[in-house]
Amino acid sequence: MAEHERAQHPIAQIYSKVPFILQVCIGLVLGILIALAYPADTVILPTLGNLFVSALKAIAPLLVFVLVAASIARHSKGVKTNMKPILSLYFISMLLASLLALAMSYIFPSSFSELASTADDITPPQGISEVLMNFLRQAVDNPVNALLTGNYVGLLFWGVIFGVLFRNTHDQTKKVLDDLAKTVGGAVYIVVRFAPLGVMGLVYSSCTAEGGFANLLNYVHVLVVLVSTMLLVAFVINPLMVFAYTRKNPYPLVLTCLGHSAITAFFTRSSAANIPVNLQLCERLGVPQETYSISIPLGCTINMCGAAVTIIVMTMAAVSTLNIETDFFSALLMCVAAVLCACGTSGIAGGSLMLIPLACSIFGIGNDIAMQVVGIGFIIGVLQDSTETALNSSSDVVFTAAACGITHGIEDGKA
Repeated sequence: MAEHERAQHPIAQIYSKVPFILQVCIGLVLGILIALAYPADTVILPTLGNLFVSALKAIAPLLVFVLVAASIARHSKGVKTNMKPILSLYFISMLLASLLALAMSYIFPSSFSELASTADDITPPQGISEVLMNFLRQAVDNPVNALLTGNYVGLLFWGVIFGVLFRNTHDQTKKVLDDLAKTVGGAVYIVVRFAPLGVMGLVYSSCTAEGGFANLLNYVHVLVVLVSTMLLVAFVINPLMVFAYTRKNPYPLVLTCLGHSAITAFFTRSSAANIPVNLQLCERLGVPQETYSISIPLGCTINMCGAAVTIIVMTMAAVSTLNIETDFFSALLMCVAAVLCACGTSGIAGGSLMLIPLACSIFGIGNDIAMQVVGIGFIIGVLQDSTETALNSSSDVVFTAAACGITHGIEDGKA
């Protein structure tokens, strides 16, 4: 009876009905208001932010390893459908989005002033040869040590190895691995649910630190760069790819997908939650069921051009802040790594932020600093993650339909 009464408590009912995005917004606003009214707190609110970042730092390595291994093991069986061109469009889109994000980062460089004080212990790599050697050394690190030290390159390498080997195991073993991935994802979900409190503490610390509210202007700048890049991908790169493949006007299809898929994905912030919407949209567009029944769930897992944009822009902002010189080949390697990493972010709110440390490690940026960048990402995640999910999910339908030769919208089609 007591449990029932507690579940029906009015405060609990009100809290459960408040959208998570609104909760984060409330935390952000409260952090600013408290910093204005009482900037002298050095314990409670800063501790909330530090605990949130520490929890993310603790679970992120395990998340990367399990997601990569489970994803490869789960998609072990080949399918005889129209998947080859769809997969090609998925990966080309992510690569082009990564290159655009890199270009935008050079043209409109962002910085995080609060990271500059920790730059003294950074040893930048001296060129592509050193980058590659560091990359290889990290890749063959002991997998247990990689988990303990947050070596994301090693986790990615061993995750791929374990995933490939799990292909030959019994279905029950694969199910155990899949259940483990869901369990770790659940742990991440619990941590992320504390994002409103964590964001409140992080914003408070940013506003009361040296530089004060001026720090938030940097966040506005990087947010504008992120959203602008994603919009360019949605309205320029994706249509150009559809036109190159079909030789037809791509905008009826693109605008239909943005109107019917991107809007719902923006508010749910979950590509997985948007799968039913995308399946129905494909049916109305006239896409063959044997194709979209596979490509849409698969795209939810591996088609993450928005995540690639987030990883690169946030990483380059850290690189710019720490005054690390980068050459073209090192940046190109990061683009490729971002594409590979983005494929493992499915179903996790803010999952792309969790993979920023891997890209940062290419430039010699340690895990402690990288996780500060992740914390900043959660501050701007209200718009960043929503826009990223909208781009990811709507692109699944765009490329699935284009691979089947469909470029019309619902209004002018026969659906």
